[in-house]
Parts: sequence; structure tokens; C-alpha cells
Amino acid sequence: MRAVSITGHHRTGPRITRRGLLQGSLIAGAAAAAPSSLTRVRASDIQAYADVDLDSLHAPLPYADPEYHAFMHGVASGDPLPNSVILWTRVTPTPESVPGSGVGPDVLLRWEVSEDPEFSVLTRAGTVTATAAQDHTVHVDPFGLRPGTVYHYRFTALDGAQAGRVSRTGRTRTAPADDADVEKLSLAVCSCANFEAGYFSAYSDIARRAHAGEIDIVVHMGDYLYEFASGDYAGKYGVVRPHVPTWEIRTLADYRSRYGHYRRDVELQAAHAAAPWVVTWDDHEIADNAWEGGAQGHDSFHGDWHTRRDAAMQAYLEWLPVRGDAPSRGGRIYRTLRFGRLAEIHMLDLRSYRSAPGVLHPVQRNAVDRTIMGSEQFTWLANRLTAADTRWNLIGTSVMMAPLNLIHVDQAVRSQLAGMVGLDVAGTPVNVDQWDGYAADRERLLDELAREHGHGRNVFLTGDIHSEWASHIHHGDRIIAAELVCSSITANNVDEILGLAEDSPVSQSAERHVLAHNPHIRHVDLDAHGYATLTVHPTHVDMSWQRVRDVTVAGSPVVQGPGVRYDGALITA
Repeated sequence: MRAVSITGHHRTGPRITRRGLLQGSLIAGAAAAAPSSLTRVRASDIQAYADVDLDSLHAPLPYADPEYHAFMHGVASGDPLPNSVILWTRVTPTPESVPGSGVGPDVLLRWEVSEDPEFSVLTRAGTVTATAAQDHTVHVDPFGLRPGTVYHYRFTALDGAQAGRVSRTGRTRTAPADDADVEKLSLAVCSCANFEAGYFSAYSDIARRAHAGEIDIVVHMGDYLYEFASGDYAGKYGVVRPHVPTWEIRTLADYRSRYGHYRRDVELQAAHAAAPWVVTWDDHEIADNAWEGGAQGHDSFHGDWHTRRDAAMQAYLEWLPVRGDAPSRGGRIYRTLRFGRLAEIHMLDLRSYRSAPGVLHPVQRNAVDRTIMGSEQFTWLANRLTAADTRWNLIGTSVMMAPLNLIHVDQAVRSQLAGMVGLDVAGTPVNVDQWDGYAADRERLLDELAREHGHGRNVFLTGDIHSEWASHIHHGDRIIAAELVCSSITANNVDEILGLAEDSPVSQSAERHVLAHNPHIRHVDLDAHGYATLTVHPTHVDMSWQRVRDVTVAGSPVVQGPGVRYDGALITA
């Protein structure tokens, strides 16, 4: 989702670049956490430093005792198959081997998998080497596991200064056998976690519910992290806790360092250790409003676009437990995961192949040569839909599929929503970063769904827009799918953008106008933070939203929000 400002309501503080940080524009709270090397550069001397000097001054600092230990970034699992699941960890062999440093010795790790949390009987075990070339992250694909089974896993350092140290124990689950008759699949759907805007109470709740058997997999729809400099995209109350590094990230070392800082968060670690994740990226893993050839959040100051994009993709694939390879290396992360005869999840990549966005005339937005998926990904998905034999198709799309009509919305409300979605050349609020900006591709996809799966048992899982939505997806006069949009973990929503109280009259009026002029939209809340759940049954799916009361307070409670049911024909409360 693009960083926004609204006429008469601007974000506090200017955009902060790496140079801007050294010029003293960083807010006091973030400056206190900045590497001490930065204090040796006087603002008056800034022009004397070349970028190479600044890169040297930005070198990550070693971890200090007593915080340092071997497995300080936790464990994770993802992309479950019936006979395997990706297992992940990072080892820190020396205090200097911080994420992004590129230093430190190779470390031989032993990995173990067991159905018993005490590891009394091992199901699978082996070794893997963590190297600085992969930022000391490792991915293990154990295979030989039983379908539909809960497993526990851990890592042990076998050599070096950390020999004998053992990671925390992770909990994961393999997918059911492809032909299994599965009665229920429970997903947590989340996106948009801005570290600076608040605490990750939503992740803690996901972990708690996964351990209680209420969540089988976590589906993350993108914006796992934010690339901005500290203070550039903080919440309504400013920086709750600062980014590391504090400047806008653009190099491989920068991205690795930001991931490392996120993964020190105990609540995020808990969610990763409690259940397997299925992930895709959106724009902020690279730069704001990224597309195939650039980004709104990238200009000549940031250097070569492809170098930055490649670095961001490499760091993402190092730090997330995902099957796939970077499109920049000829690979892909769009993929299908199957859960018995009940459901397939098709995860899309809507950044690597899309045409340039922009403030376009409606005729341009509808041009047949504009694409959000790219031809090869579209062909892949069409083929998967043709061959699908499960009860449900779940399609992970990082940006909102449902059209949003604001043409007839009251002018006062339109001016508020304009900052959230943007304006086209005619002054009409429209989010061209979503499927509304790629209308021809949307119609092509809906044509495929209508032709191959006219039963309507299709659900789009979506993030990005920092708010709750549930919508019917129409093809002509037929409902062929539903869309579930989760709110943000912490990233700004409408009340914070406007600097208003939650559920203010402005937000409530906007919600009423949206529902009145968009009959296909059955639920919208513009102010809540949290995540969504989707429980899939053979005959229907239940969708609900879990809401964090106050993301600026550590340990804030998570409460049950509204819920809806979709039976393949209609969304009902």
C-alpha cells in the first residue's frame, strides 16, 4: 500500500533519506537507537562524504552481551507438503556476525524432527551448513514425513564458539495427503506489519491459537516489513519503537539488517515457531508501489533499480521459509499448495511482472496490454484452475480484487478516502495500485473462474489496504467468488492517517457511503488492526476478524470482531 497524505492532513515529519538522517532530521526517539558511528558525522560535513563512506559508516554493529546468543532470530517453517515442510533458522556464530554484516565463519548445524516435543524418537535428522553468503540463514526440506501430522523441530550448532547451543523448538504440520477427505482447514490471514507503528500483539494471538489447535497455517499476504527510514511512516503517535537500520533500506546489507531486527521481535518469533507459514511479497519488501521496472518509492538517489530489487528479493528468500527463487534469477514465488480434497491455495506474485502504475484515465486503466500478473503467471494459474479438483480454490492476491466505486460518494467523504486510495486524472478516487488499475487482467481471471469453477467456491485472500473488507466477486450477474481482506498488523489505517480517534464520525460516515454505493461489499471497517481467520469446510467457509485493541501498547488484548459465512453463493452475517 502506498504511503499516503490527505489534503489538510500530512504525515508528521519529512521523508527521511540516508543523507537526511545524517543531516539531523531523524526524530529523537529513533536517533537514540541509531548506531554510534553515525554520531561521528557532523551535519556540516555531510557533503564531504561519498556514498561509499556512508555505507562504511552504516556498517552493522556487533551484538553486545548479554543479548547475544547463537539462535537469537528463532525458527520458522513454511510451505507444507504431505511429506515435507521447509524448516528455517539463522545462527549467529560470533557477535560480529549480525544480519547484513557478511562476516563470520561457516557453522555446521544439526537439524532434528520428531512427533514428540521431547525428541525421544527422531523422525528425521541431518546436517546443514550456515554461511555468510546466505546471511547465516538455512532452509531444510526434510522429506519422508507423514501427511497431516504435527511435528516438532530444532537446530543444534555442531562447531565453532557456539558448539552445543540448541535453538528453541518449533512446531509445524505437514499438509494432508492429496486424496485425503479433509473436514476442516483453519488459516490465519495477515499482512502489513510496520515495526515503528506498534507492537505485534496479533502475532502473539496467532501463536496462542496455533498451539491450541485453532490455526493450521498462517498465510501472510505481504508487507512483512517496511523499507522506510525511521520516522518516515510512523503511526498516529509517532515512532513507537524505531527501525534498525534507521535509514531507508536499499542495499542487500540494509534489507538483511531490517529482517534481522524484525526477527528479534519475540511475538513474531512465537508466531513463526507455532505453525507453518505460506507467504508472498507485496511492495514494501522492496519499495513503495513497486512494479516490474521500478517503484514510486525509488528514484535516481537510490541507485540502480534492478540492483535494489535483486537485493530485496535475495534477502526475502533468505529470511522467509518459502519454496521458490527470485524472478530476477529466472525463478518464481507464485505456487500452489494442496490440502487434501478440500482446498488448494494459489499464491500470486503481483509485483514482479506488473505494468507501470500511474494516475491514468479510465480508458488507459482498461487497456488490454496492461497486466498485474504477467502472461506466464496468468497461464500457470489458468492451468491450475482447469486441473483443480478440490472443493475450494483459495487465491492469495496481495492487493484488493473487488472493485471500489467512489464516484457517487459524498464529496466530503471522497476527500477523506482520496488519501487512502488516490485520484485518477478526472479527480475520481481510485486505487490504481490494486486490481482496479489493471481491469483487463481482472476480467481475464474472472472469465477463467467462471468457465472452470462456476460453482463459486473460490475465495481471494488479500492484504495491503490496512482495513477489513468482505466482498462478493461478480462475473456479470453471477457471484463466482468471495474476497476476504485482513486489516494491518500495525500499519496506519484511516483514523491514524487522519489523526482521528478510532471509529470517528469521519470513518463511520465513509464506511456507510462505501456500503451504500458498493452493494457487492458486505463488510468494511477502516480503523481496526489485527488479522483475519478463514475456516474452510466442505460446504462453506467462515471468515472473521481478530482485532488488537491498541497496537501502541505492548501486550494489548486481541478481541473477536465480526464474522461472515460464504457458501459459494452468498456472503451472510
